[in-house]
Amino acid sequence: MRHELRLCGVALQFLTRVPVPGRLLGGTASEPAWDAAWLNECVRYFPLVGALVGACGALVLAGAQALLPPAAAALVAVMGMIWLTGAFHEDGLADTFDGLGGSVSRARALEIMKDSRIGTYGALALGTVTALRVLVLAALLAHGVLLTGAALVMAHAVSRTASLAVMVSLPYAGDMEHAKAKPLATQVPVGQLGWGLVVLTVVLLAAIGAAWTLDRHASQWAVTAAALLGSGAVVAALMRRWLRQRLGGYTGDTLGATQQLSEVAGLTAVLVGLRLLA
Repeated sequence: MRHELRLCGVALQFLTRVPVPGRLLGGTASEPAWDAAWLNECVRYFPLVGALVGACGALVLAGAQALLPPAAAALVAVMGMIWLTGAFHEDGLADTFDGLGGSVSRARALEIMKDSRIGTYGALALGTVTALRVLVLAALLAHGVLLTGAALVMAHAVSRTASLAVMVSLPYAGDMEHAKAKPLATQVPVGQLGWGLVVLTVVLLAAIGAAWTLDRHASQWAVTAAALLGSGAVVAALMRRWLRQRLGGYTGDTLGATQQLSEVAGLTAVLVGLRLLA
């Protein structure tokens, strides 16, 4: 149990700005203070960390919508989640589209993705996805803040699972010597995806169960869960195909792009599904 809590802490520290107490990560007299393999193992808790990020965004959204118009409340919530993660995934989205947006060679694409400067493709992708996240969240508020908050929690959990699926199904395509997180640049075992799906299932059941006890609209919750899971699977499959063709594998930036695209696609699918249900 202690080891699993440690892995949760590593995943939280890796994906967010949240400070993790040293005593949670530190070893004992019989354990190492740090093991690089933990970073490889902690990926199974990425869906849980995603749910926590989504929950924080949902709380901000609930508070903001009581004082601000829907669009402004949604913008505040998105800004809060970006701050919480240090724009970790947004940076990956921009770098991925800068590198792969044009018709360049694999080597040139990887070189562009390492460049800290943002280009036209990256700026357009980042601006479009961020704007869509805000607009869709604002529109979802018309269906109630409870459903919107629950959808946000689940969308973040599903989107991290989509990134995990891409990670375990492709080899690392970048320069191993300059990889920022070398343990994640090695092949992540498929079993980690299995554990990640278990964590995702628990998160989804907990979110739906907690929300349904307060708002008993079974059809809405079924549509929400189905839309998020379906869109997450589609985005993961499409990203895997695209990355395999262009790079022969994944990089850290492409995992961030997968998360962002899965999140916005999932929330958009939820909105469309709820409007068709109405």
